[in-house]
Amino acid sequence: MRVSTVMMFERSVSSMNRQQGAFMEVGEQIASGKRVVRPSDDPQAASRAVGVSQSLATNAQQSDSRVTVRNSLSQAESVLDSVSDALTRAKELMIQAGNGTLSDADRQSQASELRGVYEALLGQANSTDGNGSYLFGGYKDSSAPFGKNDSGAVEYEGSDQVRQQKVDSSRMMEVGNTGKDVFQSVAAGAGYLAKAGDTNSGTLTFTGPQVADTTAPGYGEGYTVTFDTTVEPTTYQVTDSTTGDEVSNGDYAAGQSIEFAGIKLTLEGTPEPGDVLEVGPAEDMDPDVFATLENMLSALENPLDSEADKAAFANTLSTSSRELDNALDNVLTVRASVGARLNELDTLDTVGSDRKISYTQTQSDLIDLDYTTAISDYVLRQVGLQASQKAFVDLQGTSLFDLM
Repeated sequence: MRVSTVMMFERSVSSMNRQQGAFMEVGEQIASGKRVVRPSDDPQAASRAVGVSQSLATNAQQSDSRVTVRNSLSQAESVLDSVSDALTRAKELMIQAGNGTLSDADRQSQASELRGVYEALLGQANSTDGNGSYLFGGYKDSSAPFGKNDSGAVEYEGSDQVRQQKVDSSRMMEVGNTGKDVFQSVAAGAGYLAKAGDTNSGTLTFTGPQVADTTAPGYGEGYTVTFDTTVEPTTYQVTDSTTGDEVSNGDYAAGQSIEFAGIKLTLEGTPEPGDVLEVGPAEDMDPDVFATLENMLSALENPLDSEADKAAFANTLSTSSRELDNALDNVLTVRASVGARLNELDTLDTVGSDRKISYTQTQSDLIDLDYTTAISDYVLRQVGLQASQKAFVDLQGTSLFDLM
């Protein structure tokens, strides 16, 4: 092959360009701080880095979601604390109302304070978060979950489903609780509840019910206690509220305790024809804290003109007191659930922070620059470039005529 001057020049320029390209590439890496400036620098590392970047973005999004959920739950927890205080005050007023020395005027005064508690509780049930969404409305968070119907009774108008939000890769967390869960439910194990019939006209009162044997046949069902006053002595009959089947009967005597299906009920006073008692699990007796307060307000505001009125007041007081206990237990249970979710968010935040550190380290290992190695390469490429430039200058001064 003939070596020409043109070939020598081309080879020299090509070598100098390669050295300059390598030198500039290292300089670009140092300037950007990245080993992989473009995918072609290391296709495999670039591909893995994209996946890690997506994981980092997802982790950041879940962290933002946890902030939103924490804010909502913290506000709900604060409201539930106020609800607990309101229910505690209502229970204190009911205990005071049981004092037999109070006059009708005294009870009216108590009713005024209890109505204030009732209205405050309604306001708390319709609380909103910082964005104007109702805390206890479920999915229907754009309108008040509780409102009064034509008769003035409070009704739940929200959703039965709770909003959920993804707070981790495999965790969907309930953002709050529905109003029905908080104000119209009882905690597990609330036990039995007894209510006097709305049309009772006698002086019949009750104490209890008390659970005597949870293993007794029929325990957990609802029952109706009726009285037959046409015979002497008066008799009672206990029937299953669902099937109507008789489960117990006997002679009625004031002050006696009757027991059926593992439940004990103590009765006082004289029943009239048509007087009944409904006994059943608390969750099956339409729990509603607002209805409880409404019944108690009605009882406090009506004067006690007869023994029958006093008996009805005592029964309402007994039922309402137990319903308030159940309501308070339920609110505390819900509040504990909110606290558990807040604790879980703290744990997920710690896990998320550790995950972010791991992802960031992996991403750094894939694309970040090792400055010690890069600077060494930079100096080496600079020497190579200078050498190729010197060789090109020397080549320019060569000629075959110098050898003639």
